[in-house]
Amino acid sequence: MKIAAVQMISGPEVGPNLATAGRLIAEAAAAGAQFVALPEYFPLIGASDVDRLAAREREGSGPIQDFLAAAAREHGIWLVGGSIPLFANDPAKLRNSSLAFDPQGKRVARYDKIHLFGFRKGAESYDEAATIERGDQVVAFDAPLGRVGLAICYDLRFPELFRAMGPLDLLVLPAAFTETTGRAHWEMLLRARAVENQCYVLASAQGGLHPNGRMTHGNSMIVDPWGEVLARMDKGEGVVIAELDPQRIADTRASLPALKHRIL
Repeated sequence: MKIAAVQMISGPEVGPNLATAGRLIAEAAAAGAQFVALPEYFPLIGASDVDRLAAREREGSGPIQDFLAAAAREHGIWLVGGSIPLFANDPAKLRNSSLAFDPQGKRVARYDKIHLFGFRKGAESYDEAATIERGDQVVAFDAPLGRVGLAICYDLRFPELFRAMGPLDLLVLPAAFTETTGRAHWEMLLRARAVENQCYVLASAQGGLHPNGRMTHGNSMIVDPWGEVLARMDKGEGVVIAELDPQRIADTRASLPALKHRIL
């Protein structure tokens, strides 16, 4: 099965971002992709806290969720909607949620980001916990290509999260890594998660200079179970596609049965 990572440079308005996402999803589907993932916060980046809260949707209802369901149904693909803002238990916060849809447009999984990014270096600082309510459930689901695990961006740094998912065939990781942290750690962490879980990793990123001046690292990529990068895009909008080969997973695990050798 061909899998695809969509890379975007989202702005602060939902409408134009949905239009861009729709165009890139169609491009991936036309190239034969049957499983497509969008980046973190694909509907909006750079909006004020007030605007982000205003864009929140309730479970199962709203224009962003309707767009994702319709796109999956129109193209007959499995679609992971990067992440979108949903209502939280705390009325002053949101959930950063990744939603997966089947080819009939039915939502089959929801993952709320567990690990909230905090970073401070010179004038650059981020504190997601100020506006985001963390999730508390590990999420994986079954698709024709196998067992799929969901995580978001900063989760990548916590290998215990992926161990808790059990054996995976594909790990989907939408992200908006900063240029500072991405340049230093993004690729090595993606390849490490692929190697230690002996699965494919589909990483869909924001990649470029956003209207608010933020620079995201990009480098959307697909990594195989041996840690080889099969496809990559540096910066800019576009799609990266590669083949997910179940035999590659089986051969990797047969030749190096590390998952069977786990003690803890």
